[in-house]
Amino acid sequence: MATTASVEHEELPAPSPDEVAPRFAPLYRQIKTLLTKRLRAGEWKPGEPIPSETELAARFRVSQGTVRKAIDELAADNLLVRRQGRGTFVASHLEVRTQFRFLRLRPDDLPEAKLTGEPHPAMPGERSVQGQVLRSQVLECRRARGSAEISRVLQLRAGEPLIQIRRVLDLEGEPTVLDEIWLPGARFRGLTAERLANYSGPLYALLEAEFGVRMIRAEERIKAVTAPADVARALHVKAGTPLLRVDRVSSTYESEPVEFRRGWCLTARHHYYNELG
Repeated sequence: MATTASVEHEELPAPSPDEVAPRFAPLYRQIKTLLTKRLRAGEWKPGEPIPSETELAARFRVSQGTVRKAIDELAADNLLVRRQGRGTFVASHLEVRTQFRFLRLRPDDLPEAKLTGEPHPAMPGERSVQGQVLRSQVLECRRARGSAEISRVLQLRAGEPLIQIRRVLDLEGEPTVLDEIWLPGARFRGLTAERLANYSGPLYALLEAEFGVRMIRAEERIKAVTAPADVARALHVKAGTPLLRVDRVSSTYESEPVEFRRGWCLTARHHYYNELG
């Protein structure tokens, strides 16, 4: 049984930093790399179906089982979504489940047993899709020069232009999160306060649809802090109120950082939820 054969009629991309000797990787891993390359190139758009396992197996001249294992890993990475009886689709930030990956605040009165990662009528994310509970109010969107720290995190040269967004997220009708977001200016030309104000969906879905940038994964650092005066005003609380500060770096394909976000979270009625393992 040959598990390290090369894929015929397809050129493997250059190795990414987190891959080990992809030329000698198992065959399913090579197929996964090729599929990821095509996702990044936009061959299949978010929300669209990809070819069937049979079609992909014929295209790459490998077994259907090899393709299935590659797709299983991409589904586990939240890049693809299997839908019973319909096929496999490119994941989209318009889907409720995808939104849950990046919105980690949960209401305190929701039983922990319900926190399974599945949509639930009592969750803000579920009703936000219908425009009921989660509301985003953009305070500012402008081109700016970022600090040395932000430029370093986004792997930009010092002085490269950024887009800075400040917004308040209302959960259950109350200001709960103040987001300060920095994006590379060159990647998001045309993103304006007016465009954000006229858009009612998730920010990541807008960046995905209009700029072709899909947020794949994020790293967060969480710290207990007290509210500075400007943050307190935005959240309608007193200066010094206890908050959670969540610093996030979001990346697209091949671990390229494309967003730095600092969220100031009021936890009087909410908590930060994460599932490990």
